Amino acid sequence: MPQERMNEKQLAAYLHMDLRELLKLAQRGRIPCRKTAKGFEFRKEQVDHWVEIQMHELDAGRLAGIEKGVIAHHGYSTEDLVVYPLIPQGGVAVPLPARTRDSAIRCLVDLADKSGLVYVKQELAANIILREEMCSTAMIPAVALPHPRTPQPHDISASFVVAGLTASGIPFGALDGSLTRLFFLICCKDERSHLHVLARLARMLYDQPAVDRMLAANDSQELEKIIWEREKQVAKQTFRQVRRRIKVSKGS
Repeated sequence: MPQERMNEKQLAAYLHMDLRELLKLAQRGRIPCRKTAKGFEFRKEQVDHWVEIQMHELDAGRLAGIEKGVIAHHGYSTEDLVVYPLIPQGGVAVPLPARTRDSAIRCLVDLADKSGLVYVKQELAANIILREEMCSTAMIPAVALPHPRTPQPHDISASFVVAGLTASGIPFGALDGSLTRLFFLICCKDERSHLHVLARLARMLYDQPAVDRMLAANDSQELEKIIWEREKQVAKQTFRQVRRRIKVSKGS
């Protein structure tokens, strides 16, 4: 499948970024792009990966902006839950029986496999471990968002998110050397939904009280309920922000 390509204005809208800021990044070689006679050309898949790497440095406002841009680009509804509907029955484990990075990933893949969502679990786990070796997804204190680098149309039967909470922290490659306990494995069949899911999850987790509640969950049912409640809050915030922007635009 050919990669989607964008010009400066299209990408600025997609990332909900000021065009001048985007051009500065492109001119300084700080975002993947190609110089053409008409300006800069961007490949969406490369930009999505760039956003993933930068995500730990983005604040809640920037993450909200990215999600709004993705929603508009792909025609999603601002009111929809994105993460929770992708969690299969039995897709949350408390405690997750893992003591190392690789065993945590394999346990998460096993959760999805038991739900019939994975075709070749060994290959999928290997792809996710390889992605972690390139750059750790432990981007939030105590939390990691492991995922393959590219969509997995042939390794999974449907897009999914599974979650696990270990009894104690394990080394997962966090930049500050801190340990990780809460894991969300993200696997999408197509590139359209991957960045949306990732941005929504990051917004849900860039709230310390919400993370603290998840870390204190006593069982799988409690953690799943907290995830659902937290995403409802974030979805409502997104809807209000978009509606407010539309009203301002109409009034100008």
